[in-house]
Amino acid sequence: MSDLTAALEREEHELVFDEFTHTTAWELGCLITEVALEAGHAVGIDIRRHGLVLFRSALPGITADQDEWIARKAAVVLRMEASSALVAARFTERGIDPKTGGWLGSEYAVTGGSFPIRVRGGGVVAAATASGLSSRDDHDLIVEGIRSYLAATADGGV
Repeated sequence: MSDLTAALEREEHELVFDEFTHTTAWELGCLITEVALEAGHAVGIDIRRHGLVLFRSALPGITADQDEWIARKAAVVLRMEASSALVAARFTERGIDPKTGGWLGSEYAVTGGSFPIRVRGGGVVAAATASGLSSRDDHDLIVEGIRSYLAATADGGV
């Protein structure tokens, strides 16, 4: 296992929610949006369950193309129950092209930027996604937001 894959797997084991409601999605989405605004990022941010968008923000400078990337990255998370960055790293490690062999069609984007919302004892219930930066930066923005949210709620904040 590569160092990247191991680090991505650690993130997923660490960043687990006790519960995840529509209010949680709103608060988390607003927090990630604030981080992106402060950094001057032109990104779209989305939190969704299967078939239901729970939060969406479109910061100045994004294009309609980001909407497509968000949907495709989130589809990877909701199907594979792992971050789109981790799925990409695993495929790369194994020398597999996810577009061949019937793995994933054009409705999936195997690239960083979407992260699973995992509830303790309940599994993956949603995907939080960013698009507009590099794949790694999109991933890091979402992870930073989730990490901050979980830390704040553990301290009684948010």
